[in-house]
Amino acid sequence: MNHFFARGRPAPFRNIPLLLIALYVLSILAANLTLDRFIPLPVYGLLSVGTIFFAAVFTLRDRIHRAGGLNAVFIAIAAALIINTLAALLTGTEWRFIGASFLAILAGELADTAVYQRLLHRSWWTRVLASNAVSVPLDSVLFNLLAFWGLMSGGEIAQIIFADILAKYLIAALFAVRVFQTSRAAA
Repeated sequence: MNHFFARGRPAPFRNIPLLLIALYVLSILAANLTLDRFIPLPVYGLLSVGTIFFAAVFTLRDRIHRAGGLNAVFIAIAAALIINTLAALLTGTEWRFIGASFLAILAGELADTAVYQRLLHRSWWTRVLASNAVSVPLDSVLFNLLAFWGLMSGGEIAQIIFADILAKYLIAALFAVRVFQTSRAAA
């Protein structure tokens, strides 16, 4: 996939997986556009619809890292921050949501990338599991506290954080298993 999109690009951009970066940015955009819509879970938790879209981000970033390296990850993060901030401004999104999203993406994605980068000598599964173990709770706690503190009760925010972490781990695990199965079938 990367080779098809690399043809005709200047040398510094040949190893940039454009399709994966576009999917990454669109996943974050869809998450931000639906962040204030909630699905009550049966026993405990309020699941933000945005979380369903955002869960794909963790695996997409790991795939970007694998396909294009650290520079491609930084390009993806920067593109997501710029495009999502512009979209939020165009849609009249409250500044608290823009700021919460910006800071959570920056902190969560950079923490995930730092862990992933330190574990390059380990298997892909180890890198993914360890980096997600850091970034998922960091992103969920930071975003929800910044976005909803003062708008919702502490109990509601706790339910959102719980549901976010649970959903992100489950969806990221499903993506990771699918990626693993696809890569084994291609080998």
